[in-house]
This record gives sequence, structure tokens and C-alpha cells, in this order.
Amino acid sequence: MEPRKIAVNRRARHEYFIEETFEAGMVLTGTEVKSLRHGKGSLNECYAGINQAEVFLYNCHISPYEAGNRFNHEPLRPRKLLLHKGEIKRLIGKTREKGMTLVPLALYFDRNNRVKVELALARGKKLYDKRRELARRDAEREMERAVRNKQR
Repeated sequence: MEPRKIAVNRRARHEYFIEETFEAGMVLTGTEVKSLRHGKGSLNECYAGINQAEVFLYNCHISPYEAGNRFNHEPLRPRKLLLHKGEIKRLIGKTREKGMTLVPLALYFDRNNRVKVELALARGKKLYDKRRELARRDAEREMERAVRNKQR
């Protein structure tokens, strides 16, 4: 069964070279999960950081639940991510390297209906890398168009 996507960070693949991906669970409150079931989550301007051997997701916006009462959650609070200790140690070592960062790629429900985050260990692209990628995609699109027109 395909996992149900809540939010996708489309800019991440444009802004970064993705080296490695991880799946992490999230520590959430009840109203946050209910809000995510309605698709009210966003990964824009979101990033992950390591603080005292724990991984947190910062600036991840989850809208308050409409039917929530005074126990509703704060939309931009830091959220703890659940990873194995060995993975966290490896991430600490990798993020200390120059230019490496943790970027969330997607927020989704897995087959057990748990909220998961697809985290990427990434290196930032320079402007010329982005231009080269756009030129390559345009060239591929032109070749496909030429092949399609040739077959007619």
C-alpha cells in the first residue's frame, strides 16, 4: 500500500544534492495528528537540527485543529524526531562536515497510520549547479518532443 503523503518539500531537490535519506517518526500531540489527517501540514522553510543527541524538526507548520479546545497545539513548535541511536550518531558526524545539512523531503502516513518524515542528508547546490540542472531538463524535454514529432 502506497503511503499517504501529507506534505512534500518540492524545493529541497532543487536546492540540494540528496546524499542519503532516512525515515523518522515524529512525537506529536493528538490535535496535531487530527490536523495532519485533514492535510493541514506544510514543510516550507522547514529544517531539521541535532540538539543534545536528539533530532528536532523546526519551522514545520501544522495548523491548529478546528475542533480543538484549549489543549490545541502551537503551530510552529519544534517537534522531536525518532531515530535509532546509531543513525543519530552517524548524522552528527555527517552534519559536522562542511556543507552537509538535514532537510525534510516529505511528511506522510505509513501503512500503520503513523506520521513519518523522510529526512535527507544533503549538500547545498550552487547557482551554477541549479542552472545546469535546468538546462539538462530542458534539453531532455526538447529531445522527447522531437522524438514525438518524428513519430507522427
